[in-house]
Amino acid sequence: MEGLSRKLYLKLPAPTEADSRSSEARILSALRELGYEARMTLKVMRKLYPLCEKAGWQLTASLAWDGSCWVLVELEAGDTTREHYGLAVDLGSTTVVARLFDCNTGKCLAEDSAYNRQIAFGTDILTRIFYSKDQPEKLEELRRAAVGSIREVLEKLEKKTGIAPGGSIQLVLAGNTTMVHFFLGLDAFCVFQTPYAVQADRPGFLPAAELELPVSGYVYCYPGKSNYLGGDIISGMVATELYKKEGISVFFDIGTNGELVVGNREFLLCGAGAAGPALEGGVVRTGMRASEGAVERVKLTENGFELGVIGGGRPEGICGSGIIDLLAELFLAGWIDLRGKFVPEKSEKIQEKDGMYAVEYAPGLFFFQSDVDEFLRTKAAASTMVEYMLGEAGIGMNDISEFYVAGAFGKHVSKESAVTIGMYPDMDREKLINAGNSSLEGAGRLLLDKKILDELDDILDKMVYIQFGAVDDFLELMVAAQALPHTDLERYPSVMKKLEERSKMQKTVSKKTN
Repeated sequence: MEGLSRKLYLKLPAPTEADSRSSEARILSALRELGYEARMTLKVMRKLYPLCEKAGWQLTASLAWDGSCWVLVELEAGDTTREHYGLAVDLGSTTVVARLFDCNTGKCLAEDSAYNRQIAFGTDILTRIFYSKDQPEKLEELRRAAVGSIREVLEKLEKKTGIAPGGSIQLVLAGNTTMVHFFLGLDAFCVFQTPYAVQADRPGFLPAAELELPVSGYVYCYPGKSNYLGGDIISGMVATELYKKEGISVFFDIGTNGELVVGNREFLLCGAGAAGPALEGGVVRTGMRASEGAVERVKLTENGFELGVIGGGRPEGICGSGIIDLLAELFLAGWIDLRGKFVPEKSEKIQEKDGMYAVEYAPGLFFFQSDVDEFLRTKAAASTMVEYMLGEAGIGMNDISEFYVAGAFGKHVSKESAVTIGMYPDMDREKLINAGNSSLEGAGRLLLDKKILDELDDILDKMVYIQFGAVDDFLELMVAAQALPHTDLERYPSVMKKLEERSKMQKTVSKKTN
């Protein structure tokens, strides 16, 4: 693999009176003969004696790329080239996920995750930004929380594999602009406040030791494009290779915020905006994250609700994928109308509770009218971003070759349910692609392929960024998108067909009953 690190076995001649070069010069010369112009860290210099003599001048050099040259960051006795490891990290606002790679083969040896400890300072990013604004000691708390979260995941990987984090030479990290600011100890209020000139958007390679991470070489932070379009999205471009494609593709990362890229190898039109916490189970009364006890699948049958619960136990709440299934089933059954309003005469499970209608989807668990309304606003924001961007580019849905949905949300949501409620466009389902954790995937690819570094400037240069908040008719478009699946029903022919089929089935059942 031609990644961001190298491990090279050196068999060196011992010093003599005829060849009294320094240990440093002897090692760097041998590397030069292998094609690597490198420099040596002070840490390695301090190991030269007595290591070189004890190893009989048979050594393994670990080289890390620092953005401009190779750096000798570790020296070991004997041949340890088979033990060549690296790390990829997705620093999310809620969850931190990491993968350990064998850099000789490119194989992922293990993956693990942990909650971001910054949650203790606010479940949403904006709360954390205000918490630390002009407060160096509080900003330091957030920085330590980010570092502690990463270290926790690395420790989990060590328990799984027996490979200590220090055995990895390089770490590639992808995260949104705010998360990277917090990780580096930079005040992030600039991300939120006009003119949105952030502190740093291309931090590049930084010594792992300075960041308090137990990696022998460097941490590379993916560059960002703007305040709301960070390194996680650029990493997603690398994962999907959208910027290399002939056909036009859409990349949509949906979470509390929605980040969108439309384009191909010729152009990349991008934007970002608030989607809403409802997609992650937030603001819904019985909503929860996708963890044990969460309803993740819903089917409405003649016998009532059939639920898929994470962990298989008793339902404790409902997460984003379950909410989308629930709304789709309620709509197709006629329990909610095109406006998303409950139709109480359709079922005794629709009850009046706390001054509004609600449906009991599990024993003691209700989904309220206010929950429906909030979620429809969220899905309207998400679908309007896509509609507006395609309109700006003069692109129709028939022109789209692939529609990537990234993030944990895209990984678990049902395509059919998302189309039914109008969150995804009504298109060939084969073109709707789950990109998974593209942020983590792109980080791993860069770790293993140094040439990708040369492509990042091209990606960033192609990107034209649009601030959705500055679009005059964005709110007007959102209102139209709040209907189920949309005010313009002709956009969703497959959903209309489903409604007709459900209606025929219900009439048939009614006749048999009578």
